[in-house]
Amino acid sequence: MTTVPVIILAGSRLGEREPLALYGHVSHKALLPVGGKAMIERVVGTLEKTKELDPLWVSIEKPDCLAFLGNRIKIIKAASTPSESVFQALQKIGSPCLVTTADHALLRPEWVEEFILKSRKSDADVTAGIASAKTIRRDVPETKRTYIKLSDISFSGCNLFWMNSPKALKVAALWRKLQQNRKRPLKMALTLGFTTLFKALIRRLSTKDIEARIYHLTGASVSFILMSDGRAAVDVDKISDLKLAEQLLSKF
Repeated sequence: MTTVPVIILAGSRLGEREPLALYGHVSHKALLPVGGKAMIERVVGTLEKTKELDPLWVSIEKPDCLAFLGNRIKIIKAASTPSESVFQALQKIGSPCLVTTADHALLRPEWVEEFILKSRKSDADVTAGIASAKTIRRDVPETKRTYIKLSDISFSGCNLFWMNSPKALKVAALWRKLQQNRKRPLKMALTLGFTTLFKALIRRLSTKDIEARIYHLTGASVSFILMSDGRAAVDVDKISDLKLAEQLLSKF
């Protein structure tokens, strides 16, 4: 049986100075205990239970801190930013592959399977898992998420990405370019196009507009995948997320 590799982003530019790492007295946020188990171990355990996924590559700048996971994972050295880490990992691992993050403490096998199935049906070069604001408020009314508000949907990301073809590398390169220019608005505007930014400012930008713009810039087709469970959008970025994740885990 052919298997699909996974890239788990676990690196941290702040390391021990990351607020959640400080809170949990650990060297990396990925090692923060959630319900008595390190987040990274929860993610790895979920992916091990998901069909067709192997090997599990973890992108981190200090591999020694994951020695406790033994041969359950393979290590790839993290770069200075998530976009650069994905770009370099794709060059090494190839496609198709799944990308997720170490702070996805609630990740469930059924969510991953749903995402991969829908991604394959879309036949896009790259897909991104999202949950609508409506679905999140239905399933996790107590959460406080940051929503991207487009003309056709308000949503939050689910930290799930499907890199289906070699063209995914071009999308990763675009992400890397935008991240490099994040403090230079004019350069970002020139990359994305003023029409795209103007539509975003007046709330006329749609998911189809974004997909079309990325295709124009990279030649890669991109699709947003709507997840059916709003809990898939809950990651652990702050202390309130940690407490909420532990509450939700107790109900699984």
